[in-house]
Amino acid sequence: MATNLTAINEPAPVSKSLIVDIVGLALIYFIPTFSHLLNFPLYLVEPMRVMLIIAIAHTTKRNAYLIALTLPFFSFLVSAHPVFYKTVIITLELLINTWLFYLLAKHLKNYFMAVVLSIALSKIVYYSMKFSLLNLSLLDGSLISTPIYFQLIIMLLVSGYLYLVLSRREAYPPIFTDPTK
Repeated sequence: MATNLTAINEPAPVSKSLIVDIVGLALIYFIPTFSHLLNFPLYLVEPMRVMLIIAIAHTTKRNAYLIALTLPFFSFLVSAHPVFYKTVIITLELLINTWLFYLLAKHLKNYFMAVVLSIALSKIVYYSMKFSLLNLSLLDGSLISTPIYFQLIIMLLVSGYLYLVLSRREAYPPIFTDPTK
């Protein structure tokens, strides 16, 4: 009987994905406004990566890839920020982050290490691409615009969050989702 109640009370995966997608798009849409109101550059907390981690934690693998692919382009379309080339490399970084997470989670069997490594390795790829674009004069600015220590804090926080969510899911598995699929 309890299993049936869990199945009834558990939102359908499509509903969860839709809610996460709408919240993600709204967040990206309003980041410039919130940054202005708070007088704090919210891009420092890596809102696209945070939304990606939330998608990995609470939706499907397919939806996580959709978030990685669409959030940077949505941001570019609604605010022209980041600039086009940076949008492309952020998209690639998030896609690599997603792919590496699922690959490493399957092989390492340790969600925390999988997400830390996937973020770190995708950042290496991102900074390599950004370095190339800066050298080709296709981007302006500095190589590292968000302080490394801030990036490390965000990486540890989102890694801890994902670890807690997925570890709890393993201990009390829902009926509809598998974190590595």
